[in-house]
Amino acid sequence: MVIGDARTRILDAAEQLFAGGGYEATPTVVIAKLANVPKELISQYFPRKIDVLVALVNERTHVEEDDQVDAVPGDPAGTLARLSRVLPLRASPAMRRILFREADTHGSVKERLGRLGRLNGELARRARFALGLALPGARGDAARLEVAAATFAAVLIYQENLCQLTGHQIDPDAVAELIAHSLV
Repeated sequence: MVIGDARTRILDAAEQLFAGGGYEATPTVVIAKLANVPKELISQYFPRKIDVLVALVNERTHVEEDDQVDAVPGDPAGTLARLSRVLPLRASPAMRRILFREADTHGSVKERLGRLGRLNGELARRARFALGLALPGARGDAARLEVAAATFAAVLIYQENLCQLTGHQIDPDAVAELIAHSLV
């Protein structure tokens, strides 16, 4: 077995279990069983159970600070839709559930979601940059583009909660289209 493989299986199992029943309700022995590793191996990678949660949040919601955006001038909706496909939160409803479930009780998770948190800030920054490329010399001034980017980032981050409240999946492409129409 490859060493990194065990760590990945531990995180995969923890993600599934924390999303399903929550962090507090998930003993490490259950994580070990689902990951098919000895319980002691979890302690080698993660000395405390909270370290598993912190690693999940930091590694699986990380957005690279990158100015490479697949932007097409004149196509803000398509640009935002393409951006949402390369961001980690679209791919993992489980991580969105974990973020919102655990934000109230774990400061490291709350910090990732906070208004000044790295994730929210980086998503908004990337969306603003993408909109600037898609709408060069746009009718929308900097403040409007900033609000549009922040709205798009918020919907991406909060879509799991919106789904739980409304019972409907939120389509990031439809949100991109709505935001784009408000700017042109």
